[in-house]
Order: sequence, then C-alpha cells, then structure tokens
Amino acid sequence: MNQKFKPGFGFKNRHIQTLYSTFFKKKLNIKMKVQRFTLKDDDFLECYWHNKPKHNSNKPIVILFHGLAGSYKSPYIQSTMHALAVAGFASVLMHFRGCSGEPNKLPRSYHSGETSDALAWLSYVKSHYPKSKIFTLGYSIGGNMMLKLLGELGENSLINAAISVSAPLQLDICANQMNKGFSKFYQHVLLKDLNAVLQKKYNTFDMQSHIGLKQQEIKNLKTFWKFDDAYTAPIHGFSSAQDYYTKCSSKQYLKKILTPTLIIHSLDDPFMTSEILPKEDEISEYINLEISQNGGHVGFIEGTIFKPEYWLEKRIINYFTAF
Repeated sequence: MNQKFKPGFGFKNRHIQTLYSTFFKKKLNIKMKVQRFTLKDDDFLECYWHNKPKHNSNKPIVILFHGLAGSYKSPYIQSTMHALAVAGFASVLMHFRGCSGEPNKLPRSYHSGETSDALAWLSYVKSHYPKSKIFTLGYSIGGNMMLKLLGELGENSLINAAISVSAPLQLDICANQMNKGFSKFYQHVLLKDLNAVLQKKYNTFDMQSHIGLKQQEIKNLKTFWKFDDAYTAPIHGFSSAQDYYTKCSSKQYLKKILTPTLIIHSLDDPFMTSEILPKEDEISEYINLEISQNGGHVGFIEGTIFKPEYWLEKRIINYFTAF
C-alpha cells in the first residue's frame, strides 16, 4: 500500500472526498478550442483543447478521458487542464460520443470498453504532432477504457506514459456496489443523466426496434445492471450486461500493458470494493499501483475544508514530468 496521499483535516470521509470538488471547487471556465473529429462510421467526437500547440511544436500533450456522464464542464477536468497548462503541457479532453452536449448521430452511444474511438483520436493526435510526447489520463470509466486500450496495444502503444484514476477495473463488482447503501445515491444521479440521454434518442431513432424497450419503460432502469442489460449491451453488440462487464473490464488486460502506467486508487472508493484490485501476478512490470487508504472516488484532497489542496493534480504533473 502506498501512503503518499493522506486526507486533509475534515476530509477523511470518503463521501466528502468524492463530492467536495463537485459542489465546492471553484469553477475556472478555462478557454478551450473545440475540434470535431469524424469517425469511420460518420459519427463524431468533440475534443476540447487547452493550451493547444502549433503543428510543429514539441510541447507534450496529455489526452484526457472523462468519467461516466463527465464533460468539459466537470470541475476535475477543468482544474487538471489548467494545472497542466501551468506546468507546460498542452491538453485535450476527448469527449465520448454524445457527452459534450450535442447528441451523437447514431442510436449507439459509448461504453467503458469502447477503445476504437480513443485509438482513432490518439492516432490522429500522434500523426499531427509527431514531435510531441503523448500522455493519457483516464478517470473512472475513462480509466478503465484507457487501461483496456493499453493492454490491447501492448508493444504497439503510441503513448509515452499513462495515468488511471479511480478506474472500475472489474465492472460487475462495481455495478453491485453501486446498488448498496449510500452508493445508491451516486447510481441515481448518474442514471438520471444516462436515462435522459436515452430518452432523447427515442425522439430521433426507432429505439424500440433496436433494443426492444418501449420509451415509457426507461423510467424502470434504476440500476446499472438494468440499464446496461436494456441498452448498453444490446446496442453495442453484447448479449447481456454480464457479457458486457466480463469483456470490457480492464483488470484482465493489465498483464499485457507495456506502457509506463500509474494506477491511482483509494480503498474507500464508494463506487467499488477492494475486490477489484489486481494481485501482483495480474499486473505487468510497467504498472505502478498506488493505493491509499482514503481518497474517495476521484477525490484525493489534502489541506483543510477552508483551504483545500488537490493532491491528485500535483501527482499527475509530477508523474508525467518525469517522462
């Protein structure tokens, strides 16, 4: 266990760690340049740049992958991109399909194992900035997706180093945990957003013919198991939620990662349990697994309630700077 992070006074509770940034972190509203990236199926990704480099620049670039229902508006995204710019990095947030605020063009959406979109964007960035070192940073399901991608790429990785924060390495265990105790609150908030997006798709597509679910039945999708069984799995070619969880969990890919990778995780993360953590023989020698007792989900706040310090941002910059 790595004890580099210790919660600040008043921040030991895992729910305070998890929720503080969302409700109390100062909004920066940093300037971003939007780039629409067209995919092979004619759908698109909206990628938001901050401190965007010129074409012939050798400025290092960090590609960020947000968490479930996250976007450029998320406080953890904005503050990290600002901190990266101060440290001399360019950064770009790759929104998953439909997450930037504009609905995507297809009945399908995104999921935590969808690596082809990220690979297409990564390949584009690498080809347009050949002199720049490329780093990736994934939060929560963005971290799971990124780790799966790194495992799939193996020795063909285009990435110089990567960081995963609070990734749900084993999706079925996390889906179970989100339906227990106070974690049901997080499940309710996230599913409210996901169900709203699905509702809008019925206004554009014949969704009932695609997934066999009537629009009025969306209100019954109150757990991740039900949502993923009804929509995520069938629309993306999986036979069930369990099939989706089994195939897309990144834990099974960790042994194949040949890119220097830092995995940051807290044992008190309310989105998951310690069961998801890999054993020593389940990770490659390229992975540095940093586990702290406290930190919540994408929290890791030091200092005090009145003067918080965001340890996570400092750790991210220190790790990438070493490369």
